[in-house]
Amino acid sequence: MGPNPKMKREFLDSTRSSPFPDEVLERVLSLLKSHKDRSAVSLVCKDWYNAESWSRTHVFIGNCYSVSPEIVARRFPIIKSVTLKGKPRFSDFNLVPENWGADVHPWLVVFATKYPFLEELRLKRMAVSDESLEFLAVNFPNFKVLSLLSCDGFSTDGLAAIATHCKSLTQLDIQENGIDDKSGGWLSCFPENFTSLEVLNFANLNTDVNFDALERLVSRCKSLKVLKVNKSISLEHLQRLLVCAPQLTELGTGSFTPELTTRQYAELESAFNQCKNLNTLSGLWEATALYLPVLYPVCSNLTFLNLSYTFLQSLELASLLRQCPRLRRLWVLDTVGDKGLEAVGSNCPLLEELRVFPADPFDEEIIHGVTEAGFVAVTYGCRRLHYVLYFCRQMTNAAVATIVQNCPDFTHFRLCIMNPGQPDYLTNEPMDEAFGAVVRTCTKLQRLSVSGLLTDLTFEYIGQYAKNLETLSVAFAGSSDRGMQCVLEGCPKLRKLEIRDCPFGNVALLSGLEKYESMRSLWMSACNVTMNGCLLLAREMPRLNVEVMKEDGSDDSQADKVYVYRSVAGPRRDAPPCVLTLSGL
Repeated sequence: MGPNPKMKREFLDSTRSSPFPDEVLERVLSLLKSHKDRSAVSLVCKDWYNAESWSRTHVFIGNCYSVSPEIVARRFPIIKSVTLKGKPRFSDFNLVPENWGADVHPWLVVFATKYPFLEELRLKRMAVSDESLEFLAVNFPNFKVLSLLSCDGFSTDGLAAIATHCKSLTQLDIQENGIDDKSGGWLSCFPENFTSLEVLNFANLNTDVNFDALERLVSRCKSLKVLKVNKSISLEHLQRLLVCAPQLTELGTGSFTPELTTRQYAELESAFNQCKNLNTLSGLWEATALYLPVLYPVCSNLTFLNLSYTFLQSLELASLLRQCPRLRRLWVLDTVGDKGLEAVGSNCPLLEELRVFPADPFDEEIIHGVTEAGFVAVTYGCRRLHYVLYFCRQMTNAAVATIVQNCPDFTHFRLCIMNPGQPDYLTNEPMDEAFGAVVRTCTKLQRLSVSGLLTDLTFEYIGQYAKNLETLSVAFAGSSDRGMQCVLEGCPKLRKLEIRDCPFGNVALLSGLEKYESMRSLWMSACNVTMNGCLLLAREMPRLNVEVMKEDGSDDSQADKVYVYRSVAGPRRDAPPCVLTLSGL
C-alpha cells in the first residue's frame, strides 16, 4: 500500500521550478542513507526538496516536540519507518517528572490516517500505554518492526496485543523499559502459524516466561537472527533454544544457574559449538568461572561482548578474553579491576569501544573498582579505541594525556569520576589539563562527558579546540558563567548541551541566543538560572520552546530545571502543571 501516483505527479508538477526529471532525482536520493545527508540535500532547491519528500521512507525525529505528527505527514507522504525520541536524557536519572509527557498515542492516531502502510516504529524515552500498543497492532496491517528503548507506561498486556495481531512482525526489541511485567503468557499469543520473527529481545523483563511457548516460537522462526532472553531462562533451557536456532548471530543468555550435570554441560557446549555465526553475546547473569568455558566454542567470532550484568573478577575476564581475538566492542563492570583491563589491552587489539560501568555506584566505601591504571593499560594495547564510557573513583591529568596520546581518534570520550569535584588525586590539581589534552588531541571528537574538579579553564579549552563536538555533558563543574559562554561561542557543531549542578546563571544562559536555534536542545538543572532569565530567553527567541520544571517547595524565583529546544510546532499543549511553558508568553 503506498501513495497515489496521480497525486504525487500533480503535486510535483504544481511545484516544479525547473524541468529536471523526477526519476533521476529520486534515484540519486535513494542512494543516501543518512538522515543528515537527506536533510541537507533537501535545502538545495525546491525540486530537490520535493523529490526528497516523495522518496523518503524513513524519518528520524530526535525530539517528539520539535515537530508535530501533522507536519511530518504533510512533509513526507510515504514514510514506512519512524524513529522517535521523547524525554530528555536526564530522565534516565529520575530528574524529569514522571508525567512529563512524550506520549506516543497522538502520533499513532495521525499515522493511522496518513501512513497505514507503516512498517517500523522505534521509540526511545516515550510514554507508551497498552492502549497505544493495541492501537498500533490493529491499525497497521503491514507492521513489522517494534523497538522500545527506555520507554514506560505499558505492560506485558500490550506485548500480547502485538503478538496477537502483527502477523508480519519481524522484530520485537524491548530494552531497558519501565514495564509492568504482569506475566510471561504474552509469548503464547503468537499464532501457531507465525514464522516471520528475526529479532526477539525481552532481556529486561523480570517475570518467568512460558518456556514451552518460547521454544515453539523459536523453532518455527527459521530466520531468527537475534534472541535475547531474560533471567528466567536457565542454562538447560538455553541449550534447548540453541538447538532450535543454531543460525543466531546475536544471543542474550539467561541466568547461569542452577548447576548443570556433566551430561547437561556437554550438551550445552555442543549446542554452542553449532552456533557458527554468533558475533554478539550478552546477558550472562550470575555467570561464574565454572561455566564460562561453555562459551569458548563461539568466542573466536565474537565482535561484541556485553558483560555489564556479569560480576566477573580479573582472572575470569582474562580467561574469557583470551578466546576473543576479534572483539571490537566490550562492556564490563568495574569488578574486573585494573588487572582485568590489563587483560583487555593484552588480548583485544581490534577493540574500538569500551564501556566500564560501576557495579555499585552508590557505595562510597567500595574498595574494588578501576582506576586510571586500567584505562591506560587498555590504550597501550587497543590503539583503535575511539569510543569510551569509563566510570572510576580516581584519575590524573597525566593519565588522561597518555590515554589520548595512545588513542587520538576518539569520537566519544565519556569519563565519569564518581565523586563530584574530585581533583587529580596525586597532585590535588583540577582536572582541567586532562580534558584540555582530550580536546586538543582528539580532533574527531563528537561527544564529551566531563567530570572531576574543573574550573572555567576546561571550558575555555573546549571552546578553543572542540570544533567537531556535537554533545557535551557537564556535572558539578565550572567556576563562573564564563565557562558556559566559552562553549557556546566556540563549538560550531554543538547540538546538545547537558548541564547539572554547575554555577552557571542567567548570563551564561543568555549568551546562547545566537546558538540555540541551531541546536537540538539545552538542559540545565541545579544551576543559578532564574525565572526572569528564562522569561527573557523566551521573549528574545520566540521560535524556541523554553520549559521550566518546578520542584515542590522550591524558590519561586529560581528555575530548577530548564529545557530549551527548537520547534516548528510551537509550545506543546500537554505539559503537566509542574512544567511551566514560557514560550509564547
